[in-house]
Amino acid sequence: MEKKDIQHRPAVSLADTQSLEKIDKLFACNAKEYIDLPQLVIVGDQSSGKSSVLEGLTKLTFPRDSGLCTRFATQVIFRRDKTIESRKILASIIPSSDTDPEQKEQLEKWTASGLETLGAKGFAKMMDEVHDQMGLSHEGDNVPTFSNHVLRLEIRGPDEEHLTVIDVPGIFKNRTTGKTTKADIELVRAMVLGYMRNDRSVMLTVVPANVDIATQEIIEMAREIDPDEKRTLRILTKPDLVDNGAEDKVIDLVEKSSDKLGWIVVRSLGQQEMKDGLDRDKEEELWHLKAPWDQIRAENWGIKALAARLRELLISMVRRSFPLIRTELSKKLKDAKSALETLGSERETPEQQRRLLLGIVTKFQDITRRALSSCYGSRDEFDNPEMRLTTRVMERNTSFSSDMAKFGQEYAYAKEEDLSEDLAAIDDESGLPTGSATVSRDPSPETNLFSRKVTYNVDNNLEEILHPTAAIPPPRSRDIVRYLAAEYRHSRGFEIGTFNQGLLATLMKKQTEKWVALSRGYISDMVVIVQTFICSALHASCPDEDTCSGILTLLGDKMLDRYQKAMDTVEFLLKTEREGTPMTQNHYLNETLQKCRQDRLQNKLTDRTFSDGRGGQVVRLSDVTLQSHMGNAQHTIQDIHDILRSYYKVARKRFVDNVCIQATDFYLLVGDQSPMCLFSSEWVHDLSKEQLEEVAGEDFSVKRRRAQLRKEIRELEAGRRVLV
Repeated sequence: MEKKDIQHRPAVSLADTQSLEKIDKLFACNAKEYIDLPQLVIVGDQSSGKSSVLEGLTKLTFPRDSGLCTRFATQVIFRRDKTIESRKILASIIPSSDTDPEQKEQLEKWTASGLETLGAKGFAKMMDEVHDQMGLSHEGDNVPTFSNHVLRLEIRGPDEEHLTVIDVPGIFKNRTTGKTTKADIELVRAMVLGYMRNDRSVMLTVVPANVDIATQEIIEMAREIDPDEKRTLRILTKPDLVDNGAEDKVIDLVEKSSDKLGWIVVRSLGQQEMKDGLDRDKEEELWHLKAPWDQIRAENWGIKALAARLRELLISMVRRSFPLIRTELSKKLKDAKSALETLGSERETPEQQRRLLLGIVTKFQDITRRALSSCYGSRDEFDNPEMRLTTRVMERNTSFSSDMAKFGQEYAYAKEEDLSEDLAAIDDESGLPTGSATVSRDPSPETNLFSRKVTYNVDNNLEEILHPTAAIPPPRSRDIVRYLAAEYRHSRGFEIGTFNQGLLATLMKKQTEKWVALSRGYISDMVVIVQTFICSALHASCPDEDTCSGILTLLGDKMLDRYQKAMDTVEFLLKTEREGTPMTQNHYLNETLQKCRQDRLQNKLTDRTFSDGRGGQVVRLSDVTLQSHMGNAQHTIQDIHDILRSYYKVARKRFVDNVCIQATDFYLLVGDQSPMCLFSSEWVHDLSKEQLEEVAGEDFSVKRRRAQLRKEIRELEAGRRVLV
């Protein structure tokens, strides 16, 4: 006949009042989700009698014949609740950490409440539901047999003592065809070890008294995990099944054991006794009165002795654990607050999203302002060389000016002594060099120069508008006079004592060919420097990678347009300098030209000077007016050389200044249309709701993480207050 539900009796008291209250409050504020709290774990082989021990401690009726409790861990939590008059039981499922979100949501929704007792029939019915929820197999099903999910039974009542008991599946070594597999063996073993390795778990290792103790793997596992035996109680069950004559061996093991915490014998009801409704504790006491079991001391016999021993262990464990628990709670709280701060401000609504972006804009503009004014000492971000924008710009401006001076001209200008010699080799009638003209003179030892010098990695979209690196050879070392003579001959008109007015433009276009690659390489480098700074400054202003990426994506096309404007400005300056009319109002041209002629005259008269007797050098007036033996063509080519040299120098300096001031400074740095000004409060205010969500909205994982961290902080702070 079916057994009647056993009437409820309070669980055995397992800790002193003060420790119990603190543990109870820690569990109440859910601190167990973040740190290990003292608890009891019942472990053993299959059919070792674990469920009987659990029933004796908790006064719950666990089903034995169906194996329902051995497929997953069962956590039984007792909590004192003075607000209710009688015991209430709530069942729920704790999904394992690797559960997929959909199944996790389904498992967390399942509950069984409104229960005042859990008899064998009610417990078995509830377990069937749990099996279905966890997706475990029934007879003949091709689905998992064991699960890492946890059945949680929360029992509240006005007289309950705090107690957390974990019943885990029994370990086993042999597979059962159609029921268990090798994977099941490994899963159960890993599950059991996970609970045993919690340093705050008191392990109740359960072994049947009617088997060879040496064959019980659970004993050796406990010794490996707890070699000092500070938290291991060994329990012998089923003394009523010990063969006649073998009792003395069991009694010697219990009474003469060298194990630190020793052994306790627990005798539970058999199936028939349960059907007859016998009292479990009374039958255990009566069995102890029988010989030879009466030889076992009372402290080593029965569920009451076990409870007393557990009480001592738990009190010691609780007192020893509190300082460590306090430290762990503080560390977890600090880590949670740091993680929440890393997520930044909440951005659920458009107003919150816009406020977040405006805060980033403020930080970004402050960094930009300091970078443009070289105020590097006030922020740690400037320890990164890429953030020192003005310094990077000035370094590249200097190298651009130097490169233009050394490599900008196609032909190297002739030295004065070489120019006279080369001009003498020009035939005055034809304007062509004679055979005595030197083909090359003073070859340059310099190697090629590369037009781009900045090697930062940039986005592919930006790279598409940049100019490729070009190799720039040094100026040609061949005689420039040969080139000028040829160009002069090809452009001669009816000029008298001068040259064609269009010749200078032709010569300048040829002489400035390398300006194209040099200036394009320069402006490409400047674009990379500015873009790298913007990205670095944005990341320094906004630690959230997704938000930074969203901002840069939305700014992308407009930034490319502004970079292109700077590059177009360089092309415009190249066009005006190389294809426009040679022109200048700079008096430096005339000064350079006059100095060139004066230096030539001085060189000519150097050999004719003599001392004036007062420490100075003088020359005869007749020597000054001495006519040079040069033909018209030679004079003209000499003038062309001098004028080209003087104008080129003026044009080069002008071009370098214009590129640096207009293309870089105005269009890339400080102008109202520079990319530095694009990320602004006006830009943020113009964003639509859709764009705000795209850039600053939180994805589901961030929202869930934020809610989880807030809950964690709230519960950890409550837990820390318990231990103050």
